[in-house]
Amino acid sequence: MRFANPVVLGAFAIFAAGVMAEDVTGTILIKKQLTKPSVTAPVSVYQRGPAVQLSKNADHDPIAYEMSRVVIYLEGPQTAGGDAAVHPSQQIQQLDRRFMPELIVVPIGSAVSFPNMDPIFHNIYSLSKAKTFDLGSYDKGETRKVVFPKPGIVEIYCHLHPNMAATVVVTPNRWYAKPDAKGDYRIPDVPPGKYTVVAWHKAAGFFRKSIVIESGQNGVADFFIPIDVDSKQDAQLKPDASHSGGSW
Repeated sequence: MRFANPVVLGAFAIFAAGVMAEDVTGTILIKKQLTKPSVTAPVSVYQRGPAVQLSKNADHDPIAYEMSRVVIYLEGPQTAGGDAAVHPSQQIQQLDRRFMPELIVVPIGSAVSFPNMDPIFHNIYSLSKAKTFDLGSYDKGETRKVVFPKPGIVEIYCHLHPNMAATVVVTPNRWYAKPDAKGDYRIPDVPPGKYTVVAWHKAAGFFRKSIVIESGQNGVADFFIPIDVDSKQDAQLKPDASHSGGSW
C-alpha cells in the first residue's frame, strides 16, 4: 500500500484550514414605523398617452415593511472587490407608475436593467455620487441597462413621474444580506478576519459594528435601529447624526 507524501498532506491541511469560512448572523430590532407614508395624486402629471392607474400600496405589517428597507453588508481589507460575475443581472421594472421592486442590493460591477412595462414613456435618472445617469425617455417593451462600478447608495427617479423612486444599494463585495420579516439575517461563508458590519436603513441611515471572525466561530452583530424625529419635523425623517456613518 502506497502512502501519500506527509508534506503534501500537511500542505493540504493548511490550505483547507485557510479557506474555512464562517457565518455572520444577527437580529435587526425596529420597534416603530420609521417611514412616513407617501401620498400621491391618482392622476399622473404626465398627461400624454394612455392613462395608467397608480398602483396602490399593499396592506402590510409596518415593522416588516421597515425590515424590507434594511441592508446589511461587510466592510474590511479582505472584502475589497466585487463578485458581480457570479451574480445574475437584476432588474427594476417600471409598472403602474412605480418602480418594482423599490430596493435591490447588488455587488460592485453588477448590471441592473430597467424595463418599461407601462404603455407610457418613462425617463429614469440618478444624481447620486456613486452613479449618475439619465436613460432618456423610452416606451413600453423597451429597456435600458446600467452598470454600477462603485459602492454606494444610488437613488433613482423618473423625470416624468415625481412619485416614482427606487434605491440600488451597491455593496463593496458579495458579503451582504437583507433581514427577514422578524429581523434575522445571515451572511454566509465569511473568511476569518476583522470586519465592520454595516446596517443601512433607507430612512434611518448607517449603523456600524466591528467584529472579528475566527475559524470555527461565527460572528454576531445585532442592531437596534431607532430614529430621533421631532413630531413637528416628522415629514423630514432626518437620520440621527450620532448613529449615521455618513455615505460612501
